[in-house]
Amino acid sequence: MQVKSSSFVISNTEVVKCPKSNLAEYAFIGRSNVGKSSLINALCNKKNLAKTSSRPGKTQLINHFLINKNWHLVDLPGFGYARVSKTQKNIFQKFITNYFKERTQLVTAFLLIDIRHEPQPIDLNFMRWLGENSIPFSIVFTKADKLKPMAIERNVSGYSKKLLETWETLPHHFITSSAKRSGIEDILAYIGSLNQNLKVRL
Repeated sequence: MQVKSSSFVISNTEVVKCPKSNLAEYAFIGRSNVGKSSLINALCNKKNLAKTSSRPGKTQLINHFLINKNWHLVDLPGFGYARVSKTQKNIFQKFITNYFKERTQLVTAFLLIDIRHEPQPIDLNFMRWLGENSIPFSIVFTKADKLKPMAIERNVSGYSKKLLETWETLPHHFITSSAKRSGIEDILAYIGSLNQNLKVRL
């Protein structure tokens, strides 16, 4: 699938204020500084569609972008190490969980994970929460350009083994580098196939 058009729609902290359309939504979420904004910009082939920052936790709102005029990409706040107060973190957590529980337009989530690091409890716990709430998701390993191929294979294998301790089957996963644009087409093709399946069902 090619992204021919992409535009910002709305930012907010309340699910009820999200777009009223019935367009399919694909939500991107991950720990602070995982490279989420860079990935979104790479997917949309635009440098500044999603705001990037050297300061972790820059995204603090639910951001909707209209892609190809027929689906929404949703940029959710990063979690983990954002430089915000405990009160703000609680607010973020509330509207993130509300989004996942209440947004019927959501087709699937993409959980971004820095491929350079070992499995982190905060990511594993979030995956467990998604599973317990029957929210479909895929894992997107980011920053693959920072590692050699053998290290990538080793780290993905380690993550898979950790997940299989508690999961019966592994979620779909992608290995990406926003800088090299690797894995970008795979994600877009996956979204395209899901959109096509939705059309068939309708």
